[in-house]
Amino acid sequence: MEGVEERNLELVRRLWEALYRKDWEGVAACIAPDGHYEDVPAPDPGATGPENVVRRLRIGLDPVVRFEHEIHRVVSQGDTVVIEHTEVWHFETGESVRNDFVTIHEVSERGIELWRDYWDLGTLMGQAPKWWLKRLAEFSSGDFASAGASSSSEGGPS
Repeated sequence: MEGVEERNLELVRRLWEALYRKDWEGVAACIAPDGHYEDVPAPDPGATGPENVVRRLRIGLDPVVRFEHEIHRVVSQGDTVVIEHTEVWHFETGESVRNDFVTIHEVSERGIELWRDYWDLGTLMGQAPKWWLKRLAEFSSGDFASAGASSSSEGGPS
């Protein structure tokens, strides 16, 4: 069991390092072919598959120029890795947002099968720049549901 947990922790560590470098290919490489990502408080169903997960992440994170990431604790048991952490996003226009997360990863030999982020919607909406919220509203779940999707006026936070 220890070897599996070490492998899972290493994969999750690689995912987060790639995310904070905005190495989108590196992020995609960590996601299982049918892996699912979901922001639990967000009104959309999330994204499935590496390309769609990256597309969804980029909707919210492309305007972020710098991340601060503080890990408070990591728990690994079997195929599950849980991370309690705080992120600070610094936007290209100078604003910043601080948000606390609990993230659940279910991992297999194929990659990350499930990635769920739990955070407070009110905290994010209360701190986020208005232009960023307008940007998010330009997208819908169709924008990260398939490779050929286009934007629409319905949407929610990434």
